[in-house]
Amino acid sequence: MCYLPLFAQGDSSTEEVGRTVIKNGVGLGAVIAVVASWSRNASILWAILHGLFSWFYVIYFALSRSSER
Repeated sequence: MCYLPLFAQGDSSTEEVGRTVIKNGVGLGAVIAVVASWSRNASILWAILHGLFSWFYVIYFALSRSSER
């Protein structure tokens, strides 16, 4: 028998995990933004700035890049 834990909305353990990830982790969007920015600009300052904008820059990067393959 497979046991799958079910969490009710507002469950304290789920909220605690979410707070811990937000508090301690670097978001996936920030990492993608920094890598994309570095590949385009090779500048630490731009990479930091784009990391702060995270998903906004990732979306901009995806829409504005030329189709170089």
